[in-house]
Order: sequence, then C-alpha cells, then structure tokens
Amino acid sequence: MSDQLLDKALMIPAVDQASFIGAWLTLASPLVAEAVAATGYDWLLIDAEHGPNDIPSVLAQLQAVAAYSAIPVVRLPNHDASLIKRYLDIGASNLLVPMVDESAQAEAIVMATRYPVTGIRGVGAGLARASRWSLNEEYLTSANTEIRVIVQIETETGLSNLSDILSVPGIDAVFFGPADIAASFGRLGNSTDEAIQEAVIRGIEQTAAAGMSSGVFAGDQAFLRRCERAGARLLGVTSDAGMLISGGKQVLAEFNG
Repeated sequence: MSDQLLDKALMIPAVDQASFIGAWLTLASPLVAEAVAATGYDWLLIDAEHGPNDIPSVLAQLQAVAAYSAIPVVRLPNHDASLIKRYLDIGASNLLVPMVDESAQAEAIVMATRYPVTGIRGVGAGLARASRWSLNEEYLTSANTEIRVIVQIETETGLSNLSDILSVPGIDAVFFGPADIAASFGRLGNSTDEAIQEAVIRGIEQTAAAGMSSGVFAGDQAFLRRCERAGARLLGVTSDAGMLISGGKQVLAEFNG
C-alpha cells in the first residue's frame, strides 16, 4: 500500500491544503481496526503506548487494514532502539514516538530508524514482513528514505525545546498531546483549559513557520478547527473505544427514550 496520502499530509502546510482525518485504535482488535478502516478515515493510529497493544497485536492490525486506503501510523511505547527496529521489521513504516523533550532524543530516534552508516538499525528485515521476506529486493536501499518519523511533544519542556527538535534531520512531523501538556503544566485533566490550548496553538504555528506539518488529537471539534487554521494537518478526531461507547450510549438513550 502506498503512503502517498501521508506524505502529502506531511508536506509544508498551506492555507488551502486539506486536512487528514484520523482515528485512534486502542482495543488491540484486528476486526475493529478493519471496521474503522472501512469507514473511510484517512489515517489510523495504532496505539502501542497505552492499552493492551503489543507487537503481535499491532502486526495483526497492520495486516487487517492493509487492504484499505487508510494509512496506518504506529505509536511506540518508548524510544527504545531495540523495540523500534522490531516494529519496523513487522512493516510499520510510519512511527509516532511519544514524550520527545529535546533534540538529542529526536536524533537518537531517527538514528534507530536508519540503516548504517546514517543510523544504527539492525539489518534483519530480510527475514521479516517489512521486506516481504526479501521478495522486495529494494527494501534495504529504500527504507532509510521511506520511514516516516513523527515525534510527539507532550510536556512544557518539549514545547520550550521545539525549535531545536524541529531542526533535527529526519523528523517528518510533530504531534502535540494536549492532555500530557496540561499535566506537565500542573493541570492534569484540564486539556481544554484556554492556556493549554493556546500553548498547543503556538506550537503548531511555530512548526508551520519552520516548514513542517503537525498533528493533534482532541475530542473538542472547535479546538481541532483552531489547530487546523494554525497549520495542523493530521487531525485525530475519535477512537475505536470512543465510537463504541458513544454509539452504544446513543442507541441505549434513544431506546429508553
């Protein structure tokens, strides 16, 4: 499956450029992932940081959504280079890496996604899904330019170091996490606080000014529209769990009503 859609979303944002609407996958179910992919979202975030997802369940979801146009992005649990290469080897080519606070972390993450001599990724994909078990003879020479790295800014420190992080070669986009940013400012559970939202907006504007695209996940549509106007192009608007709960509550309320 081509990732041209994601590449377009990661281009330098323009006022007239359409946004790309995504959904979070947290339930570790390939059937649920396929059902969400079939609904027409532009991209899907398979979340291995929170919830029960792990390498086998992420692999199953990558396989489940491969027949659809939705672009899968995998959020890793941490910065561990040994774990990064395992996710790459199962065919995850678009990575969202959480809790990036400084440029040195961003540099190490990029290094972990690149083969030598520009990186430290182990050469094991010949036996893995990423190279179609060596049937894709060009994988080793093309992987370094095809892997997409999105770093997630989730703290006050990350926001203050954003300029340095944006300057790291190999970073394709920045994703902002309002909930964790709020927590880092001492406002746990208050991601809708105006000061927090303004901090995120400033980060998006700074990212756009640096010629890079960005994304954000939020349940507040008005805030997401503000992020879009500021330059964000990857908009996470819902999750599999959210759709299940909200849909179930709506049906129950209508029946009881």
